[in-house]
Amino acid sequence: MAEELNRSQKDRNEENEEIRETGTLELGDGHSRDGIQLLTIIGEIEGHDAVSGNTKATKYEHLLPRLAQAEEDENTEGVLILLNTLGGDVEAGLAIAEMIASLSKPTVSLVLGGSHSIGGPLAVSADYSFIVPTGTMIVHPVRSTGMFIGVIQSYRNMEKTQDRITRFIASHSRITQERLLELMLDSTQLVKDVGTLLEGEEAVKEGIIDEVGGISQAFAKLHELIDERKK
Repeated sequence: MAEELNRSQKDRNEENEEIRETGTLELGDGHSRDGIQLLTIIGEIEGHDAVSGNTKATKYEHLLPRLAQAEEDENTEGVLILLNTLGGDVEAGLAIAEMIASLSKPTVSLVLGGSHSIGGPLAVSADYSFIVPTGTMIVHPVRSTGMFIGVIQSYRNMEKTQDRITRFIASHSRITQERLLELMLDSTQLVKDVGTLLEGEEAVKEGIIDEVGGISQAFAKLHELIDERKK
């Protein structure tokens, strides 16, 4: 009995460490009726440069191996992604989004709080997306960080990066690239900035997110997708 308790405590400690270090958790082995991998994308998306030690961050070098493992692991039947991010590194965000979109396992995303900037592609990369009623999404043009050389080539590179983002969102949701650009360039929505803030229902009406809902709806949809795949 004592050995079983020690093993149970050890398992809980390992789970807590896994959540603390990588923001991931496997919901198999009696935790869920299906083998589900839980991923969280919280704070700033960290790329090649480390963010401040006081800033909450999601490291793409943590998530990419986890996503690869989810694809290859026969016990993982679906992936649930929880998002609350202000954005961050564009290349890292797109890399994570492309990995999620390319998974053969069913995926569901849930926007909690916000999924701004490069969080947009991350939210729509799943097979089905939810946003809580008070959740928000901000779409805006690509911005420059660090040193920027003011020549036409730099502007064209930013245009190409923005096109990559809008094409990805449009191809994984119901919004068109044209409408997305309109929202990005709206000068009436944000103070001292260009772009649009969309709350839960608005994000659904614009066709970016599939449905307003919470954690129970997200799990129900993921189980439904897993059951369909098993058939």
